[in-house]
Amino acid sequence: MGDKPLLTHVTETIEAGSKSFATASKLFDAQTRRSALMLYAWCRHCDDVTDGQVLGFRAPSAATETPQARINMLRELTLEAYAGKPMTEPNFAAFQEVALQHQIPPALALDHLEGFAMDVRDERYRTFDDTLRYCYHVAGVVGLMMARVMGVRDEAVLDRACDLGLAFQLTNIARDIVEDAAIGRCYLPDEWLLQEGLRREALAAREHRVQIARLAARLVDEAEPYYASARAGLAGLPLRSAWAIATAHGVYREIGVKVKRAGVNAWESRQGTSKAEKLALLAKGAAMAFSSRGATSTPRPLTLWQRPHAQDDHYAHATPPAA
Repeated sequence: MGDKPLLTHVTETIEAGSKSFATASKLFDAQTRRSALMLYAWCRHCDDVTDGQVLGFRAPSAATETPQARINMLRELTLEAYAGKPMTEPNFAAFQEVALQHQIPPALALDHLEGFAMDVRDERYRTFDDTLRYCYHVAGVVGLMMARVMGVRDEAVLDRACDLGLAFQLTNIARDIVEDAAIGRCYLPDEWLLQEGLRREALAAREHRVQIARLAARLVDEAEPYYASARAGLAGLPLRSAWAIATAHGVYREIGVKVKRAGVNAWESRQGTSKAEKLALLAKGAAMAFSSRGATSTPRPLTLWQRPHAQDDHYAHATPPAA
């Protein structure tokens, strides 16, 4: 696949998959934007393959493969990409380019695939820390990989990047509680459900919207210190990257604000931001980015969940499990 078709492919992928991130990604310099699009395309592809879909629609091969077999295949292809083998699948060709160019540790990529495996296993989350562990795998590691694309190697700044991923995912969970419940998924801690007298199997029922609204508001509130921590990490990014990340920060945080404000009506329609709101958040993001220049570094709160610090070569020679 030539250079232009690959770039066209990943650009079309992000436009179809995430309008919020597509808006923010336009603020990166050309090389960073290219790498960010390449990484996004791989993440989205792995998500879709796990669910037997292509950009949200069921793929023809889904009926003949088990979800675990698909994850095993993704792990094997990921390791082959790191080994430098020719990649014929465009999303893996994109990933190979970005992973090798920016020295993304294999452990991070495989940690991301573990998040999809947790869905396949229908893992339950007893405590909020368990929910955060899931958030780390599906979004925190994406923040870590994106930060490396932006040139970050400082562990303290990487912590902030992970925090932004956690905040994004907590917002997503709050927005999608009912939608997830309809397909049998629940990321809320069992302890929280018990306090509200709810069973995870009943979360889609309209009569429970008052309790669900309280749980969603609780998630949005829990995301706030992670958004604050991520904002403090903007100073460690190049200016244009800081602008892009500050804009994404504002867009996602606003979705959480809307979910909390809507209360029991939050799931009548999918919460999002309008074009006008995105433009306003674009300007606000610019102000945040500029104000971060020369800002005094503050310690990350010890009360926040701490990401695992895996060895970079932990999975370098791992053998993927058999299908």
